[in-house]
Amino acid sequence: MKITNIHAAKTSLSQLIESALQGEEVIISKAGKPLVRLIPYTSSQEPRIPGDWAGQVKMADDFDTTPEEVIQGFYGEET
Repeated sequence: MKITNIHAAKTSLSQLIESALQGEEVIISKAGKPLVRLIPYTSSQEPRIPGDWAGQVKMADDFDTTPEEVIQGFYGEET
């Protein structure tokens, strides 16, 4: 495990990234207090499939209709 302060991390970020990619745990600290852990990025999401939600989302028939009292409220008019 590598522990480094923020200032040293700024000057050796490339090396710290390489260490993390090699599986070494890298901790960045400030005033001796651990703040963050540098780890390799791994995508936990599956690729998005267009249309995957087809048939699961329902829209109200009046979805695009704004009530008149709401429109008047935007113009500062009272109903």
